[in-house]
Formats: sequence, C-alpha cells, structure tokens
Amino acid sequence: MDDLRINERLVVPSSDLVVELSRSGGAGGQHVNKTESRVRLRFDLDGCSALWPGVKERIRKTYPSQITADGELLVVCSTHRSQHRNLEEARERLTEIIKQALHVQKKRKATKPTRASKERRLEGKRQRASVKKGRKKYRPGDSGS
Repeated sequence: MDDLRINERLVVPSSDLVVELSRSGGAGGQHVNKTESRVRLRFDLDGCSALWPGVKERIRKTYPSQITADGELLVVCSTHRSQHRNLEEARERLTEIIKQALHVQKKRKATKPTRASKERRLEGKRQRASVKKGRKKYRPGDSGS
C-alpha cells in the first residue's frame, strides 16, 4: 500500500495503516456472499510520528466512537461493490479527518450586545406587545391594563 499524502508537507507512512477486508452486507445477490468488499482501515493514531500531539488530540475529541482501546482510528467503508473503490474511499475519508484536525479553530471572544441592538430588540418587543394588546376584546369594567 502507498503512503497517504494529506497535503504537500504531510505524508502518513503506510506502516501506520492496516487494511482489513470482510464481507459486506446489503444487496448483491450471491456475489455478496463470496467477495470481501468491505474495507476497514486502521490508522495507528498513537504510534504515528507524522502527526503532532495537538492534531491527535483533536481527532480523539472529534471522533471518540471511532477510536479503539489500542489508540487506533477505524475508518470503515462498504458503500461500493468494489473492494478497490472502498479502499480508495476509506483513504479519502481518513485524509479528510486529518485535514480537519490540522485546522485549529479560533477561540470565540465573548462580546456584549451594543446599546443600539438592545434598544432595537426592546422596541420590537414593545411593537409586538401592542399588536397583541390590540387583539384583546374590550370588556366593560376592565381597567385596560
């Protein structure tokens, strides 16, 4: 198997990837019972030296259900009837997972609403209240409040 190229500077070595094949479920008639087209790609997240710790931690946080007890990330693909296409798609999915983890999200800065936005909100509430008040039936003896 070839190394997995993430971008122009990052390449995951093929030694960190293990491919397991199994029979895929679903439709396909007799053909499905004898071919192993489902691909399970195991990526040794803990042992990979190509990724730095921050990226590994973001992958663990984002995909906790796909991480095994041994620290491996599992990517399973059985959408196609072809083993080769399933392997290619599993490799593409792993590439996307790593690309997303490379991108560090900016911290959100807490902001306060401006004075004008508060006034607009309160004015809208006053208008809505007057519309609802206008729907009330007039009853004699009511104080009107």
